Amino acid sequence: MIWVLLFTAQTQTFAQTIAPDSGKTLLKSEAYIKRFGDLSNTLYLIKTEKTASVVFFGGSITHNPGWRDKVGAYLQQSFPDTKFNLLNAGIPSLGSLPHAFRIKQDVLSKGKVDLMFLETAVNDRGNGTNEQTQRRALEGIIRHVLKTNPYANIVMMAFVDPDKMKDYSAGKIPPEVQIHEDMAKMYHLPLINLAKEVTDRVNAGEFTWEKDFKNLHPSPFGQEIYFRTMKQLLSVELAKPAPVKLMPSYLPAQADALAYADGNYLAVGKATKLNGFTLDTNWKPADSVHTRPGFVNVPALVGEKPGASFELSFTGQTIGVAVVSGPDAGMVKYTIDGKSYPELELYTQWSKSLHLPWYLLLGDGLQPGKHLLRLEISADKNEKSKGTACRIVYFLVNE
Repeated sequence: MIWVLLFTAQTQTFAQTIAPDSGKTLLKSEAYIKRFGDLSNTLYLIKTEKTASVVFFGGSITHNPGWRDKVGAYLQQSFPDTKFNLLNAGIPSLGSLPHAFRIKQDVLSKGKVDLMFLETAVNDRGNGTNEQTQRRALEGIIRHVLKTNPYANIVMMAFVDPDKMKDYSAGKIPPEVQIHEDMAKMYHLPLINLAKEVTDRVNAGEFTWEKDFKNLHPSPFGQEIYFRTMKQLLSVELAKPAPVKLMPSYLPAQADALAYADGNYLAVGKATKLNGFTLDTNWKPADSVHTRPGFVNVPALVGEKPGASFELSFTGQTIGVAVVSGPDAGMVKYTIDGKSYPELELYTQWSKSLHLPWYLLLGDGLQPGKHLLRLEISADKNEKSKGTACRIVYFLVNE
């Protein structure tokens, strides 16, 4: 028997054979869901309060049309008498570190989070985010949400990319996926492992990466694979009897004392003793290079010449910067409380064609209390860069 998926992508009808008529038993979506926790509070709100706020928090695979729209439509169609407030909080290129510091502005300030779909595994690999930072960031996001709404439900998801497929095919668990699973288990959250599911289905001959799924930004066919497993999670959880009341979500002791559970932005206007830096209240590039939403037409602290400097007083154990790293991004050197740190390069492999939002930690694990940052543009630069610019749109703090 041949299994065919049919759905519409824009104005085109897409049909794809999932498996040949070989008598093989197709893999089950349920096998890639780990129910360390449930969605009982979401169920209560949907069936009793008749309202629920759903947040989709991730990078470009969340931001772009596809599975996210399908999940929203499924919820509304399944519960037509419930009002769903759907927030697309995805921003391309961003992983766990940026999300931990932007969550207050981009998510929590928008209203209560009842259900969050959270994924950072693809961009954490692509951005080279180290394991310690991933763990502190993901734990920080989870705790920040639960601190704001103790009844929130969170679904952890790990999307697929070629590197993760290579890991699984070599018998290894991708570290980013393991971190997602560790956090899901620690905080009693459902986990959907789409990285392993796609790898297993490709290896089982159900479809191919090149012709069907096509990219880490999935084709319409790939988006349907993602949605089908999310629907499997939701269909089981939301078919249960509604609980009689909301119950606080599980909140264990913080595993890492330095997790970014209070991650936040500090406005660039807080910088003082500007020397060669200026505050552009509505920054946009002078060239035609692309930008990302939320990182253009915003205030930016801009310096372009070596020796330009500023100071920043801040409170907390973590300090960092969110810069826009374009074709002329340079390098910076800095001190915290007089202690010198290695120079940081702002230019990235994507900077040639994109003013990329790029998040860098300058100091982590500092002593609690007040600190002083002094930052200066270096005369050094990447040989591929056209200049020595430093454009900061946010400071990152974890008080």
